Amino acid sequence: MEGVTLRAMTKEDYEGAYKLWETIHGFGLLSVDDKEERIHAFIDRNPGLSVVAVKDNEIVGTILCGHDGRKGCFYHVCVREDLRRQGIGKAMSVACMRALKDEGINCVSLNSFKRNNLGNSFWSGEGYKLRDDYNMYDFLLNEENITKFNS
Repeated sequence: MEGVTLRAMTKEDYEGAYKLWETIHGFGLLSVDDKEERIHAFIDRNPGLSVVAVKDNEIVGTILCGHDGRKGCFYHVCVREDLRRQGIGKAMSVACMRALKDEGINCVSLNSFKRNNLGNSFWSGEGYKLRDDYNMYDFLLNEENITKFNS
């Protein structure tokens, strides 16, 4: 982690974070949810919980971290590919875990694409448990889908 500092993510970090996200292979960016105003809203709802790693004034790692009052969640966990395996991801995770614990949150979850072999290996190796006792479903909230659901 030489030359890398961690700090709370701010709304001003959006451009640098998004630039990093675009470089990560296999990363899933959503056209609506990852727009600047949505990320700003997330940061406003979860002040001080998200973290960035910075090296030479460039964002080289991120975790969007939030909670619903019961469970914490990590989103957009990434480290610039040439800086991996230096403890940056772990240090960001610990910072987020401590921030969640300070808010009274006792459990954190995250989603990882099945094809993300590196990420899945990291999380399982660090003691995160792969859940197979429930299914996760997504439903896109647009007028067409809501109308169809309601009919």
